Amino acid sequence: MHMTDSRVIAAPPDEVWSAILDPEVLKECVPGCQEMHGSAEEGFEAVVVQKVGPVKATFKGTVVLSDLVPGQSLTLTGEGKGGAAGFAKGGADVRLVPVEGGTELQYDVEAKVGGKLAQLGSRIIDGFAKKMADQFFSNFQKAVEGPADTDAAPADEGGEDGEKKKGWFKKLVS
Repeated sequence: MHMTDSRVIAAPPDEVWSAILDPEVLKECVPGCQEMHGSAEEGFEAVVVQKVGPVKATFKGTVVLSDLVPGQSLTLTGEGKGGAAGFAKGGADVRLVPVEGGTELQYDVEAKVGGKLAQLGSRIIDGFAKKMADQFFSNFQKAVEGPADTDAAPADEGGEDGEKKKGWFKKLVS
């Protein structure tokens, strides 16, 4: 499965870069992530629980960051083993492009599965992989910039002058 997409994040490239290297941000953004520890330099170890069609599995695996060009691009590569369910591996080439109002995060995702998961059929697997990638980058955008709709946030969560609520990562770096 291959997917290419992009989204504009209302934050400067250096802030987006810091967030994508932070294990706590990654843990919050990966759907079904139970544990994540490690560092950008050494790589991360993760435990992710997911249900793909009728197969539910706990995947234990690693995520490695490579080809780092600070503030501009990197490659995320991951591999997880889900016991009898099989394995999943994939990666994403991520580019950060400064644009008016923030940073355009462009990504190319590639994913492969094997074992029982591969027996589910390519339509189920491709749909699931696209959903996971979209959820990850959507969660990442929310973590960095906060809620997309200022009207959806309760009034007491906005700033004193009605400014948009910051994402939890933005609060840490502000």
